[in-house]
Amino acid sequence: MENQRDFHHPYTPYPIQLEFMNALYDAIEDGCVGIFESPTGEWSVCGKSLSLICGALTWLREHKDDDLKQQLAAEENASGQPAWVIEHAKQEKKEKFLRARTELNDRLQKIRETEAREKAALAISETRFPKKLVRLQLSDNVEQKKNLEVEVEDEDDEQQFILDDYESDGGTMKGEPSDNSDGFSPAVRELMMKLGMPVLGSVPKEDPTLEYPDETKIFFCSRTHSQLSQFVNELRRVKLSSPLPNDLMPGLEDHIKHLSLGSRRNLCINPRVAKLNSVTAINEKCLELQKSGTSQEKRCMFLPRKDDRVAFRDFRDHALATIHDIEDLSKLGQALGTCPYYASRGSIKPSEIVTLPYPLLLQKSAREALGISLKGHVVIIDEAHNLIDSISSIHSVVVTLPQLHLCKEQLELYLSKFRNRLKGSNKIFVMQISRLLDGLADYVEGLASKGSEGEVNPGDLLAAKGIDQINFFKLQQYLKESKLARKLDAYVLYAEQKNADQLHRRRKPVEPLKPKETVPVLTHLQGFLMALTNPSDEGKIFFGRTEMKEPCLKYMLLDPAYHFKDVVEEARAVILAGGTMQPMREYVTHLFPYLPMEKIRTLSCGHVIPKENLLASPLVKGPTGREFEFTFNKRMDTDLIEELGRAITNICAVIPHGVVCFFPSYAYLDVVVSQWQKPSKTAGLSLWERLGQRKQIFRESKEASSVEHTLEQYSQAIDCGKGAILLSVVGGKMSEGINFNDNLGRGIIMIGLPFPNAHTPEWQAKLKHVEHVAYSSYETLSSDPQAYTNAVPLSDAQKRDLAKAAGREFYENACMRAVNQSIGRAIRHREDYATIILIDKRYANKSIQDKLPGWIKAGLVNIDVTKGEGRFADLMKGCGTFFRAKKA
Repeated sequence: MENQRDFHHPYTPYPIQLEFMNALYDAIEDGCVGIFESPTGEWSVCGKSLSLICGALTWLREHKDDDLKQQLAAEENASGQPAWVIEHAKQEKKEKFLRARTELNDRLQKIRETEAREKAALAISETRFPKKLVRLQLSDNVEQKKNLEVEVEDEDDEQQFILDDYESDGGTMKGEPSDNSDGFSPAVRELMMKLGMPVLGSVPKEDPTLEYPDETKIFFCSRTHSQLSQFVNELRRVKLSSPLPNDLMPGLEDHIKHLSLGSRRNLCINPRVAKLNSVTAINEKCLELQKSGTSQEKRCMFLPRKDDRVAFRDFRDHALATIHDIEDLSKLGQALGTCPYYASRGSIKPSEIVTLPYPLLLQKSAREALGISLKGHVVIIDEAHNLIDSISSIHSVVVTLPQLHLCKEQLELYLSKFRNRLKGSNKIFVMQISRLLDGLADYVEGLASKGSEGEVNPGDLLAAKGIDQINFFKLQQYLKESKLARKLDAYVLYAEQKNADQLHRRRKPVEPLKPKETVPVLTHLQGFLMALTNPSDEGKIFFGRTEMKEPCLKYMLLDPAYHFKDVVEEARAVILAGGTMQPMREYVTHLFPYLPMEKIRTLSCGHVIPKENLLASPLVKGPTGREFEFTFNKRMDTDLIEELGRAITNICAVIPHGVVCFFPSYAYLDVVVSQWQKPSKTAGLSLWERLGQRKQIFRESKEASSVEHTLEQYSQAIDCGKGAILLSVVGGKMSEGINFNDNLGRGIIMIGLPFPNAHTPEWQAKLKHVEHVAYSSYETLSSDPQAYTNAVPLSDAQKRDLAKAAGREFYENACMRAVNQSIGRAIRHREDYATIILIDKRYANKSIQDKLPGWIKAGLVNIDVTKGEGRFADLMKGCGTFFRAKKA
């Protein structure tokens, strides 16, 4: 029965796509958490994105259909009323619903027709007048908002950087609402409330001509806007029938109502704001241009006035009429002369699917600022193999010693200018922040002088210079309400620019005072202060050094489940999807430990390729019979490295076209390349030169800017018939998001297992936390006689052994997630084929193989190390046979 569902797929889906979509549909219908793995990439006409779209939207449309039928049935089943009364009530409800639905659809259809005519007119006009702009239908006041490209110089007005008076007892800024964490000015908040748009801490005033109910919808989340743009392109391919029964709205094609959400940086259309380099500067300037009391000529021209409801409504309708990505919304705002950052909020409720990046969904404060409620809606998180790390990263904070010094310098610069203008509580709190910076800097300098790294006791940290006397909760509230971090950063930028302009007029060389931070350093401190108030079992504080060897304090979140729990509890269903999600138990254990297993669904799809298109094999021994084991203690052995070079050189003789080789780290890649480049002891060619004769060698760099150039050169070498090998790094730029399809990746070689360094303080804390949680869970189970009637109570030693095993499992899973991401870069469509070679004897272990994706295990050559299998000659023979079959 399930397979008979029509998912409105634009192509004929493969059986595994049908399995995927059915499982997705059922998980949403049953209100479960789904963990789904689908290896098909963007090169397949039935990729993961289309499966997610078709499965989820089919459920959504059918859910709306069923919901309406249930409402009408409820009227019909009403007892104690005459039949004609029941029929009248039923008909009235139906007509009311259809009237609202028809009105919206008719309006959106007119917009679609208008846009189609304008596009046709634009195509004609561009042949005659290439620079002519054909605009969308504009509201009456848009003509006042011309000349978008005119650069307006920022006004030399230092008043904007002064802190508003602060009421220390009430904890609010005078003249501002008590909760303004959404960043809206009072004028904009008032307008949004009138429009029925979500505003944090306020009850919207409904207007039946503007407000739509909060329809059941899908929130689709991915890591970057580029990935979301790819998703939007796939969404445009799908055509769905109306969610309403045919007898209600026969023949209606109900277009998908989609909305992309983004930040001011993505959506600001004011030239003098958008040109600013700093995200913080953009936010601060935006708020400044809409501040109460700002003169009309200085106010942002794209913010509607209090009585201007038409502009927001027009934007909402245009945004929903057709499917737009984030760049399209920015252009739409320019065409309509309306700020897309604020206007897009009004499109959330009537949308069916909303796309947004990780931070806007995973941070509760961001959801509240956007007015997003997940209650009863569906959340789909794509590329979810990053989810645990992303949650931990969002809620972890690093403060370096140079940042503390820089923040203190900035604060002194600010005080030197505005000290006499700060009043009452402002001066008290700013001085407390100055003392806090001194205390933290002294503490870090003291630890740096001792040279020790490790966990920090919060009590010792706060005792520095008596900063434990500061009320951190009040200080946090002050930083939040006063916006001091933004004002401080904006003033520093202003002062530096003013200084640079003066030097330029004097014809003197201009140098920046300090390197500019993407986020204000005081904001780093603010996040660190918030972390200090978290429960101790959620995270730990460490002293260490950054990659630049700068001393730093780091708060590291250890328990991501707590910060994701509110998403799971609010949403109807949560779906985690990815190309490689193994090992799946990791998500169950560390993200959903509180859910019963019946509320969790998992699915690992096979690949669309036939089994004979993949050859995966562990390689235990090299050409001379030396055993491969790249453990931390053995991998620097020069004989092992040379054996590896001989093996890869010979492998490249049988694998045609492109080979991608993944190393555990950049540092180890450097060591290996250095050894291979050494002259041969027999006065022949070096290993590096011999490898270069087989294939042209390319090497991944740490610099992100070099990725496209390297890939272009690598591709050209393959196209020219030379063949090429790309030396890459697990967790590097090439190990995720790059598709080595077809000739780009006929061979994938994984060298060793990229285990993280378990001796670092951070990893020791992670393992200790996992073991503690595991021990506590076994303690609970063994002490509850009702849990398992036949269970034998565990001894303390047994529980400790099981806890240690849980730590080892966690450590191993972290390694294999990275391996799976890297080897999943090859084979991206049904006709593709490749060999995957796993060089290390540990890949022959069943515990490791069980953590590989199912589609790779299906093509894995089983070897028995105890019987001497896994020899180099066997691998070469297998590869030769595999590729000869592909030529036939």
